[in-house]
This record gives sequence, structure tokens and C-alpha cells, in this order.
Amino acid sequence: MEVPAPENSSLEKTIICQLQGIGVSFSSGSERTEVLRDINLNMNLGDFVCVLGASGCGKTTLLRVLAGYQPPTTGSVTVSGKRHSKPDADVGVVFQHPNLFPWLSIAKNVEFGPKMQGVSKLERQKKVAYYLDMVGLIDAAKLLPHQISGGMKQRTAIARTLAADPKIVLMDEPFSALDALTRESMQSHLQDIWERTQKTIFFITHDVEEALLLSTRIVVMHSHPGRIVKIVDNPFAHGLKKQSAASLRVTPDFIQMREQLVACIHQE
Repeated sequence: MEVPAPENSSLEKTIICQLQGIGVSFSSGSERTEVLRDINLNMNLGDFVCVLGASGCGKTTLLRVLAGYQPPTTGSVTVSGKRHSKPDADVGVVFQHPNLFPWLSIAKNVEFGPKMQGVSKLERQKKVAYYLDMVGLIDAAKLLPHQISGGMKQRTAIARTLAADPKIVLMDEPFSALDALTRESMQSHLQDIWERTQKTIFFITHDVEEALLLSTRIVVMHSHPGRIVKIVDNPFAHGLKKQSAASLRVTPDFIQMREQLVACIHQE
């Protein structure tokens, strides 16, 4: 299993993924729509990158390119130095809705990826136990998805993705369908999971505070066409280890940073 890396280790400076000159356009008859233009972004091993931007700015299209679901019109994606152009085990995805297999138990859902990868039964059992413990669902292992809450389903989806041992985890607004209290709990869970696994996470959200609470870096996108206008190091990275979300949100520095990001988003 993964050994947590210390903060500020060399892992943070090791590039795991590069997006170079990514552009996406769609044609309909004689009309051409440019969705993304000249996206350039490096992600380091252990990064937690949050992407902010108004609806329609291309955040999800960019995630689809990273996942290998959408081929770029221009540019390229590399993961661990290799060209990445189709879905594979190096890149895992957690969607807004968990999309669990309803006929499989929670444990069997988590086991699915390693089983498809040909991992031995004994090793699969170890992985399932490890990741269910990590997301706090050991006691729910034998339950079916319809028997657990929305937050538990999303934790199952995260465990299922991690069990396949991807190099990068993509998350498309995974908490947006949850109520406020569950969402805050999930943010804390995810922060802990990231600290323990040191996975590289690419996380799309509309919530500026969520980005500030979770990320190491924040990417702001504008639309028409979708493009990156700002990349900032998050001064509140690892902040949830030191104080609660509620206390962090009311600090002057946090409020100022939030307002700056909101203004940047609305500058389109």
C-alpha cells in the first residue's frame, strides 16, 4: 500500500501529467465551435489541483480530454512521460453521481477494478479492506448501494477509483449533489484520503471556498473559448489539518482570497 509522503517532499516537484497546447473544437455543418484554446498545465506528483470557472467554460471538456474520453483537436496529454489519448488504468475518474453497480455489494464495487486488472483474490481482498477502512465504510462492506446514503455512495466511488491504483484521480464536481453538512464531511474525508495516498487530484468545482479548503493550486478558466486565465498556489493548502473549515472561512486572509477569485471568475 502507499506510504504517505512528507509535506514539501521532492514528490511535489515531480511532473506526473502535462497538458500542452490543448484545443478542442466541434463542427456542425459550416459552423465551428471552439470549446478549449491553448490549455497548458503541468501537474506534479501529489498535487491537488482545483479548477474554477463559470458554467460553459470548458471545465468538464478538459476533464474528458484528461480522462481520454475526448480527443483534443490540437495539443497533447502525457502521463508519466507517455502519450495519453484513451482511457486506461493510469487515470481514474470520480463523477458527480457515483454510478455504482446496484447489484454488487459495496465491497464488490470497490473490488471491481482490481478484478478486471487480474489482481489475485487475496490481494484484492487486502485492497478492498484497506480502502474501505480509509473511507470509513468497513461496516457497510456487505450492503448494496440502495442501502446507504449519498455521502457513503460517493465515498464508495472514491474507494473504487483508488483501488484500481491510478496515477491521477479526476473528480467532476463529486460533492455538488450532496447537502451542505454531508458535503463538508466529504471535503474532510477527501482531504484525509489525499494526505494518506498522495495521489494527484484534478478536481472541478463551482465552489470557490471548496477549492480553497482542498487544493494546493487553483486554476481559473474563462469561456468563449475555454482557456486558463489564472493559476495560483493556494496559501491555505493543508489548512484543514490545522483548523476547522468553519474557523478558516472567517479569517481575513481567506475572505480576501475568496473575493479575489470570485472577481477573477466574473471578469469574463
